[in-house]
Amino acid sequence: MTRLADRLLAVLLMALAAACLVHLYLLPGGKDFGLTAMREPWATQLVAFSLLAFACLAGAVLFWAGLLPGRPAHLTGAPLFGRAAEVQETGRPGLRKIFLALPLIVLAALAVDRFGPWGGGEVTARPNEPKMAEPKPSEPKPDEPKLTEPKPAEPKGQDVASAPPAPVPAPAPQPAPPPIAANPPPVAVPAAPPVAMPPAPVAPPEVAVIPPPTVAPLPPPPPAAPTQPDGHRDAVVWLAVAPDGRSIMSASTDRVIKLWDIGGKQLIRNLGVHKDMARTALYMPDGVSALTGGDDGEIVLRKLADGAVLHVFQAGQNGGVNKLAISPDGKRAVSGHDTGNVIVWDLVNNSVLHVLTGHDWSISAVAVSPDGKQALSGSIDGTLKLWDIESGKQLRSWHGHEQGTYGAVFTADAHRLITGSGDLTIKVWDLDSGREVKRFEGHEGTVYALALSADGKRLLSGSLDGTARLWDMETGNQIALFDSQTGPIYAVAFAPDGTVLTGGYDRTIRDWPAAGGDGVVLFAGAPG
Repeated sequence: MTRLADRLLAVLLMALAAACLVHLYLLPGGKDFGLTAMREPWATQLVAFSLLAFACLAGAVLFWAGLLPGRPAHLTGAPLFGRAAEVQETGRPGLRKIFLALPLIVLAALAVDRFGPWGGGEVTARPNEPKMAEPKPSEPKPDEPKLTEPKPAEPKGQDVASAPPAPVPAPAPQPAPPPIAANPPPVAVPAAPPVAMPPAPVAPPEVAVIPPPTVAPLPPPPPAAPTQPDGHRDAVVWLAVAPDGRSIMSASTDRVIKLWDIGGKQLIRNLGVHKDMARTALYMPDGVSALTGGDDGEIVLRKLADGAVLHVFQAGQNGGVNKLAISPDGKRAVSGHDTGNVIVWDLVNNSVLHVLTGHDWSISAVAVSPDGKQALSGSIDGTLKLWDIESGKQLRSWHGHEQGTYGAVFTADAHRLITGSGDLTIKVWDLDSGREVKRFEGHEGTVYALALSADGKRLLSGSLDGTARLWDMETGNQIALFDSQTGPIYAVAFAPDGTVLTGGYDRTIRDWPAAGGDGVVLFAGAPG
């Protein structure tokens, strides 16, 4: 308990020391306490409260450290009980009593300073504060108006010679102003007040009349595309026509693979769903199954009858499946991946035949030759590579385009290859020599998809410029232009009757007449 009491006394003395210091600061010379200040009348207050503040701080330290105990203490290291227990007189009763009385002294000093002879009077101006200037006898007091000296009239808004002042009665005599020049001035006669002239009318500034701008109207919006609940909910990126020509298979960025009935113009079923964007959907040559690939890195073999999964091929660390192609006999599949690797799959034994490396960038196009012996891969840097499927050997590599290759198809004789690109061109390559033999130009956006007619005479291209174009393979001339007016076209195919099928950004699958003209929505997308 004695220790707690000492701590409380220390806190009390610390508070009183702070009060003394604050009081010192508020005194007139509290901010400038030097030898000059000792001659001022409030010097006694400064000294007294400085000593009191120091004494309170000293007492607070002594009480807090336990150096002013109230009773004898045990010697350090001595036992608390028994014969060896000894005590030591460590206390200083007289000094303790002085510091116990110190709070009363401080409070008394503060009271005397506040209500005694030092307090209650006028506050003396501090040395750094300017004193209020007293009015000089020669200057008029604030409540007395100054005598203003009349000024000569200044005509405004007119020539002085043409407007003489009108005579006015002489005013009462005024005291003469002090001389302002060495020569004796004439007697000051106050001038007549100026005649108030009405302001001359100012013509408003001429504002140039600017005719209203000519604004070109927006073209009328295209009619809204029809929708159907079972349509794709995002862009259609792949189209494939069944070998028998009765159905269409589509892949979409909504991850769904759909199977459509061409004759009945209706959805047959959702064939399957990938975990990520669906990229490719291909009919197997047997006519009863399909192979689909997506960004989830899976290639899935499915039954067309009900969508049942027959086998799953996983790319693993090779990345998502960007493009997929199947050999005509259905024994091999070639996939291109976003890591730049190309995989050859054995569909008979459900195994990996080769993992082909060499591309530095993501694969954006693959194709298999009609004889099933060679595969073509193209990457987004425009590099093309020709592979032997069975051995996995690279046969040729060349820089075919200035930008990525996004469409590739072999001709029926397997000696020529057609590629589309982000450089807006379509090129025909002679695979025997590796040379470009023909070029088709006209697209204003990336050529994203290519399809060759069954007879090999017509080439169909789809582009991000929103158009599909039909080309004559022999002459290289453009036969027809199909303008969707609804955004990029990502997928193209030839229908069994020779018409053109497109799929794209607007979620629809359209059918276009081969000779050109307006297309019709064959299968609409889902409502937005």
